[in-house]
This record gives sequence, structure tokens and C-alpha cells, in this order.
Amino acid sequence: MQQLATEEISVSKDAMQILKYHGSYMQTNREIRGKNKDYQFMLRLKQPAGELPPDLYRLLDDLSAKMGQGDLRATTRQCFQLHGIRKGNLKTVISSIMNIGSSTVGACGDVSRNVMTTPAPFDTPEYRYAREWSKVFAHLFRPLTPAFNDIWLDGQKAANEEMWSKDVQQHNIDEAMKYDSGRGIILSDSTEPLYGDRYLPRKFKIGVTVPGDNSLDIYTNDIGVVVICDDAGELEGFNVMVGGGMGRTHNKENTFARAADHLGFVPKEDMMELMKSILASQRDHGNRDVRANARMKYLVHTLGIDNFRALVESYFGKKVEPWREMKEWKYNDWMGWWDQGNGKLFYGQHVDNGRVKDEGDFRLKSALRVIADKYNLDMILSPTQSLVFKDIDPKDKDGIDQILREHGVKPLEEVDPLSRLSMACPALPLCGLAQTEAERIMPSYLGRVRALLDKMNISDEEILIRMTGCPNGCARPYMAELAFVGDGPKRYQVWLGGSPVLTRTAWPYMAKMKDDELEQTLEPILAMFIEKRQHFEAFGDFCHRVGADAIKAYADSYKL
Repeated sequence: MQQLATEEISVSKDAMQILKYHGSYMQTNREIRGKNKDYQFMLRLKQPAGELPPDLYRLLDDLSAKMGQGDLRATTRQCFQLHGIRKGNLKTVISSIMNIGSSTVGACGDVSRNVMTTPAPFDTPEYRYAREWSKVFAHLFRPLTPAFNDIWLDGQKAANEEMWSKDVQQHNIDEAMKYDSGRGIILSDSTEPLYGDRYLPRKFKIGVTVPGDNSLDIYTNDIGVVVICDDAGELEGFNVMVGGGMGRTHNKENTFARAADHLGFVPKEDMMELMKSILASQRDHGNRDVRANARMKYLVHTLGIDNFRALVESYFGKKVEPWREMKEWKYNDWMGWWDQGNGKLFYGQHVDNGRVKDEGDFRLKSALRVIADKYNLDMILSPTQSLVFKDIDPKDKDGIDQILREHGVKPLEEVDPLSRLSMACPALPLCGLAQTEAERIMPSYLGRVRALLDKMNISDEEILIRMTGCPNGCARPYMAELAFVGDGPKRYQVWLGGSPVLTRTAWPYMAKMKDDELEQTLEPILAMFIEKRQHFEAFGDFCHRVGADAIKAYADSYKL
């Protein structure tokens, strides 16, 4: 609080660490040279299940225009970020968000982050349960310290309680959270009975979906949860996976991306206690000495899934049942028009790299405001940095399409499939970890890949491509069929072999590809793909099947 009251435009390193738990990172534009850095703050919202009511969008639209840099950034975890906030405006912005019934608490820091789910708002039992339990887990693992209200609301309660908490009141979550089985889950800390005074070793990510729908990269989470219903649509319980995560460090082989392992099945009545048991396992046994190895994926990897399951069961007090068989995973971004199943429609609007902005004739940010004001529709942010309007009256379909066209937003059929499948992190100029460009250069990379596909007569090929400016993996590059991971100025690692349905990690193919080497790097790989692919085999599956050595041998003998 003292740091916020000073005339300085920045905060100390200690205050910066604390602010992370409040959803904020201090940043500076790295392209502006000089002694006096232009400090500003990024603020990330907490939006369980990606839900965004129209009044919250209107508030964010106004705040970004008046106190930010004028745009909004949809993240890969279904929440919005605001950039360019000055320290003197932080309290106004955060208190406004809290008072409307939203929050930034737990959007960053070593706690449970924003809980994701499939963005498809189908009105079926499975999808309803997925949305509901995403909010259950978000509320179960929320930090309880009063410090947030003390700092941002002067110790007062928010004008409205968090909107998602209203949807899950019937679950008696506070009672379930504080229930003490005597097995070491609940700590003596009176403020934070689950987190204690040290919180977790690192950030903790949870995703929830339904069988077959892998629109959210379920295997990249610390805990992945799949709703299991009986034939009548009644909830039986959940398949649970553990130990996924993307972050790694260049040239440190003991850091790596990892897809989650299947833990097993848990009946619905035991689910909150099982989730507490997993969190306690990581809290008590995760690596607090080496931060680069502190994520739960390293604990699962070190112990192995069977020993990790036994560790969880020691807290849980029961055996975890075997994983239930399910339908095969598919990937869908849920863009375009869909029948919601209750007489309503939903519409998925693609957003290039999550940047909601007005720029020239392209005025997506204004279009969303007009739609919010005219139709008062709820939105859902997608795991692929786009957004979905839900509960649309069919008679309003043409009007929504017209608003988007009038604001220069392309219809979905005019969006290149490479763009629809792609993701990039913000990277430069504001991210302090970025080693090179990502969001700003990704459109040109996609254009160059498109030109190469056209040249090689495989224009119809759809390849899932992702890019990050550093190895931390915010855009989940290590799951992509083809990924570019920043490794220095205008230089990238090339990763191949991820699954088109996002169920396995890719592998590093090239350590340091210079920006001008893109075409000469990819052409031999694509030529081998054309020559040796199996019928209907996807690019990522082909690379995974033949492996790095075969591709490198082919590329070495290929004549450009």
C-alpha cells in the first residue's frame, strides 16, 4: 500500500512480486531507449470458464480507452488482459473490476490460475457440468486473504460478489474447502487453510472439458478434468489427469514441456476432496528450492504416475478408480455459427492473436461494444485467444453479421485456416522475458508459410502453428504441429510433431533458425511430407511417425 501511494511511476522488486498475486505485472516498453524507463502495468482478469457478461465488457472497454493503451488482449487461458495502466490508476481499475463482480485475484502468482473449460456453450448435461465445475474449482482454490479488499477497496466489501460464486452456491464450497480429514490437507494457517503462508511452489493450472472436446489443450494443465455422465445425462464423476505444463528453459535439459498422465476416475461426491489432495501433494512435495523445477509436472515425472497416485491417495484416504474409457479427442475452435441446442445460437469470432483493437478500417473493439450495447449478449473467451457470443436469438443473426462487416471484420470463410489454428504470445515490446518477436511477426510468418504451401501445391493442408518469444510456453507451442520458440533476436527454435488433436508434445527439430531461413527450413520437411505421408495423415502425425533423424537426413539431401 505504501508503494502505491508514492509519486514514483514504478514499484520495488518486492512489491512487484506481491502484485503478481493481485493479477498485475509491471512492464516497460523495451523499444524506448533512455535512462528513465516508461513503467506501466499489465492487469489480468480472473474469468472462470472464460465467461464475460456484457456489463463487464463495457467496463473493460471503457477502462482500456481511458486508463490503458486502448486495446484488450485475450489470453490463452480464457481471460482478458489490459495493458498500459499507470500505477496511479491501478486502484481505480482494480476496484472497478471488483465492484462489478469480477476479479484479478489469482490471475497471476503461485496459486490456482484461471480455470479453463471448453468455450462451446451447448445446452447439454455434459457441457453444463463442465461450466459449473470449472467455477466450483475456481471458488474452491481462491485465495482467502483479506489483503485484496484492504488494498483496493479500503477494507470494504465489493459492491457485488464474484459472479461465478453465485452459480455454485449449492455446492457448499467453503465447507468442503475447510473440511479437515486429518490427513494433512488442511494447514494450521487460519487465513489460508489450503495454501498456508507460502502458497504453492509455482502457478497451478486447471482445465475442465467433456469427452472428445479438446478445444482447450487439456493435457497442458496441472490438473485436467473430464466430465463423465451416464446414458441419462446424470453426472457420475470425473476422469482426472495430472502433470501437464509447457514452461521450459533453453539449454537446461532438466526443464521440459510435458503432457499430463491419466490419474484415474473419481465419483462426483469425492471430487473436491480429491482436488484438495492433489493440490496438497504439490504444496508439500513440489520443489521449492529450484524454481525452474517447481511445477507439479516435475513432481509427477520424478515419482512416476503410480507413485504420484499413491501420494495423492495418502491425502485422499481412498483409492483412485481406474480411468474410464471415453470417445476419441477432437480439436475444434468453435468459431462461426452454431446451434446451441435450446433454440438459441452461438457465434465464435476469430481474433488474430487475441488482440481486440481498432486499427484503420478494422474496428473489432468498437464492433464488440456495439453488439454488447445493442443485444446485451454474454461472451466467452476461448482458449485460442478468440471469443464466443452465446444465447443469440436466431432473428438477431443477420444484425450481428452486419455490425461485424460494417466494422471491417472479415467473415469466417475469409480467414485463412492457418490463422484460425495459430496462436502467438504478446512478446515484444512489453514482455520482460521475450527474446524476440511473436504476436507482431506471426502474421508475416503465416503469410510466408501460406505462400510455401501454395508453391508446393498443398494449399488445402491445415497445420496448427504456434509461436512464442521465449521458451516459457504461454501460447502452448510445444503441443503444436509446427512451432517457433524465440531463442534470440530474430531467431527461433523449430519444433515438430505435436498432435493435431493436442494430446502429445512436439520435439525440437532445429535449435537456431534465423528469420530469413524460414522457407529453406520448411520446404524440405514439406517435400518429405508430400512424398511419404500416409493417406489422410496430418502434418504433425507424419513428423511424429517418421521422427527427427529421418527428417534431418531427408533435408540434408534435399536440393532447394
